[in-house]
Amino acid sequence: MTVTLTETSSSPVRALSARVPVAVVGGGQAGLSLSWHLVQRGVEHVVLERETIAHEWADARWDSFCLVTPNWQCRLPGWPYRGDDPDGFMVKDEVVAFVRDYAASFAPPVHEGVAVTRLAPAPAGGYLLSTSAGEVAADQVVLAVGGYHLPVVPPYATALPERVVQLHSQQYRSPDRLPPGDVLVVGTGQSGAQIAEDLHLAGRRVHLAVGSAPRIARRYRGRDMVDWLHDMGHYDMPVEEHRDGAAARMGTNHYVTGRDGGRDIDLRRFAREGMQLYGPLTGVRDGRFTFAPELAANLDRADRVDDSAKDLVDAYIERTGTDAPVEPRYTPVWAPETEPEALDVDRIAAIVWAIGFRADWSWVRVPVFDGAGYPTHVRGVTAAPGLYVLGLPWLHTWGSGRFAGIARDAEYLADRITELAGSGAPTGLGRALAGAAAASAAGIA
Repeated sequence: MTVTLTETSSSPVRALSARVPVAVVGGGQAGLSLSWHLVQRGVEHVVLERETIAHEWADARWDSFCLVTPNWQCRLPGWPYRGDDPDGFMVKDEVVAFVRDYAASFAPPVHEGVAVTRLAPAPAGGYLLSTSAGEVAADQVVLAVGGYHLPVVPPYATALPERVVQLHSQQYRSPDRLPPGDVLVVGTGQSGAQIAEDLHLAGRRVHLAVGSAPRIARRYRGRDMVDWLHDMGHYDMPVEEHRDGAAARMGTNHYVTGRDGGRDIDLRRFAREGMQLYGPLTGVRDGRFTFAPELAANLDRADRVDDSAKDLVDAYIERTGTDAPVEPRYTPVWAPETEPEALDVDRIAAIVWAIGFRADWSWVRVPVFDGAGYPTHVRGVTAAPGLYVLGLPWLHTWGSGRFAGIARDAEYLADRITELAGSGAPTGLGRALAGAAAASAAGIA
């Protein structure tokens, strides 16, 4: 039995078999990397992509977006960076081309426009995927859908006047697409800090709610910090060796930018230039935004993280005898005299919510999640035979969230998939457990 798919703009019509040895859910760089390894091993499989290849890069990033990691780190299996600027930073269109050209280089069996709406154990073994193109049975399944699924917007956003334009960071495109007037950016992770800079450089009056995200220098002692951290082995550190253990997977990335060749994002300098900084946004009351009095503490904490990273570099240089220029440490150029605790809603024309995403694994009806709803695994291998996850932050190492790290994780899972297929061992949960899981899923539905 086969199901004929509708042709998309970038893929030919393919016939999706009702049963496949391996199904990969997600056709981003993680799913494509795994597919490359499976193609090399001659393992029959399909890649099911809800949208199109590189959709997230093309349609969920702002116009001036660029990577914060240098181009030399952009390596996928069989596809190293081929440009002439290894120390530069790809802009959005270049990232899209990099991923799509990669797919074109080995013609993976990707079915675009196919959404997987449910995954459950099959009673006879393996797994059953309910998709927008029909049901597909698979002996093994890889969930390569990342961990950023649903944009987070606080409940009190509904209390704001309709005239205030609200959008999540994934919907933001450029300053000129927002209405005239002041803009409030909430959150200072990578997206929030870079969007605030984008608006600031365009001459917009920006109010920024500063969270607890850490920062890191772009360069120090003659090299990009990524180069130092790579040489020091930090991107190869397994999550088990991190001081926070598995909790590191929930951490916020350091803010920095690759824009215009790469530079620090210095919120203190922005404030000196006119950007209005506040502590974390806590709510809306009586026509005013309210903020926690934590601005100074958050700025100081971000500076301490930056200093600690530089301490590691200094120690490495000393230990290895590396010849590197001496560089003075960062000196704060601004500090808040008071803690601003409120802002009139009437002053704001638009809000960009840059407070992250939450995971949504509700469609996966296999008992492989912890109490917080996070998939439990070891290097992407779950306790359910033949079920894997790929593309998550700190899946195995700090580098797992980067192109090169994803490539390594994909190779590891391809080996596990091949071994299990060759062993003849059953996959899925078996008849008894599959029946119990199906009954539980029916109760939830």
